Amino acid sequence: MLKITAQFEPGQATFKVEGKLVGQWAGELERKWREAQGGGQTQNLVMDLTGVTFIDAEGKRVLSRIYQAGGKLRAQDCMTKRLVEEISKEAPPSSGMPPASRETKKIVGALLLLILPFGAGRKANAAAKPPLQLSLRQAVQLALRQNPEAQIANLTLAESEQDQKIARSGLLPQATLDTFDEVQRFNIKAFAGGAFPLPFEHVGPFQVFQSGPRFSMPIFDLSLLRKWQAAQHSVQASQQDAATVREQTVLLVVSQYLAGLRAAANVRASQARVALARALYQQARDLQTHGVGTELDTLRANVQLQNELQRRIAAETDLRTSLYGLARLLNLGPRQPIVLKNEMSFFETPSFNAGSTLAAAFASRPELKAIEARERAAESEEKAAGEARWPTVNVGGGWEYQGLSVASAIPAYTYQVNVQFPLISSGRIRAERAKAHLALRALQEQDQDIRARIALEVKTALADLESAKHQVEVANLGVKLANQEVAEARDRFAAGVANDIEVVTAQDELARANDNQIGALYQYNESRAELARAMGKMEDLYSK
Repeated sequence: MLKITAQFEPGQATFKVEGKLVGQWAGELERKWREAQGGGQTQNLVMDLTGVTFIDAEGKRVLSRIYQAGGKLRAQDCMTKRLVEEISKEAPPSSGMPPASRETKKIVGALLLLILPFGAGRKANAAAKPPLQLSLRQAVQLALRQNPEAQIANLTLAESEQDQKIARSGLLPQATLDTFDEVQRFNIKAFAGGAFPLPFEHVGPFQVFQSGPRFSMPIFDLSLLRKWQAAQHSVQASQQDAATVREQTVLLVVSQYLAGLRAAANVRASQARVALARALYQQARDLQTHGVGTELDTLRANVQLQNELQRRIAAETDLRTSLYGLARLLNLGPRQPIVLKNEMSFFETPSFNAGSTLAAAFASRPELKAIEARERAAESEEKAAGEARWPTVNVGGGWEYQGLSVASAIPAYTYQVNVQFPLISSGRIRAERAKAHLALRALQEQDQDIRARIALEVKTALADLESAKHQVEVANLGVKLANQEVAEARDRFAAGVANDIEVVTAQDELARANDNQIGALYQYNESRAELARAMGKMEDLYSK
């Protein structure tokens, strides 16, 4: 669902968009924008996207058109901000250049292309890469290996693992090798703080040499132990954060791949309608030649043919832009073409077993597992702060050579046990414990919020999937009836019972039925992916 609220003020118009900007809802936003543009109310347009939860390829296309026309896009969350940045780079706003200047630039560009040497064309063809044929599963697996966001999450996990090793090292023995050789000379007056009854003013110089290993190890330090446990839980939280990023990456790739399948289905439907319109145009010409039809019938058929050709061009453009977006998610090179292997599977409606829904979602969602691991880490931090009042026991010492020179050095050793008991911390320990407790409370509140959000996402996804399933059934029947209507109208026109107005009307109904069917199938597959994401099963469903 999409909610659009238009606010018109003197000198500015604001469109507040809330919900999912996908499929037919993106078309509804474009229609409202066109209406406002026709009324002259979009001179300073602001498109407020802070309430948008998801944007597919169709939504991106509409936003690109609005941005090119001079509209401003306002975003808040990371995903929408990144999409706005891509739009601003790929589709810069209109520069206000007069139409004549733009046409001149187009002509100059065409002339430059004509005078390019033929060798450059041969080099470009030699550099072209063969198309990369990808199934949906292969695209997901490739994205999990190459997508920058997934790689950054893996690096963050590796950092937390190193932090855990650093915390563990504080509990293990430490050893160093110390060596020094120095020459000393003392001023007796300076050293004693005044005159000293000696016949000389200084001592030395004399040499001191010392070399050998030294070691230390904590025997009893609960604070270090708790910090190590907290680091372990932080690693678990980072693992679940990485899983969350992987789930989100899979969702983006699946959505973009489905958008490509929808665009490919639109291309196939447009090609079929072009073939039908061309046959009907030829039929109208033949009837006119034999004196049965009229010139107006032929003209109508030709107009319908041109309309279908225009729709086919738009569908082919949408397919190319969808593939460009998929290549960006897969982190492929700009010269790498892509071919979708699962085009026919778009018309299938595979089921998804949601299991026990909410219970399964709570057990599988990595966000919930991450917050639970952070709660355990916070509990360890709180214990570490409280146990700082306990005494600590450390052993240390060293074995070394000591002497006035290297030649005169003899073995020496030092062993010690150090027991520390904190007496007065001036409120530091109490404040650290209170701070850790507040952090734990904040994480518990986040846990409740995440559980409520997961419940909402699961219920919404189930309702959307059920609705989309019925829409597909109705749309399939609509296409079947529209084809029958075209066939009967064509027969009536050929028999001279009616003019081609019925044929043109039937063609329009077929185009609308095709659009409804493709939109319903896309919505079903998108809802299925949304349910898998709500259940925490994206990677299991689409990459294995």
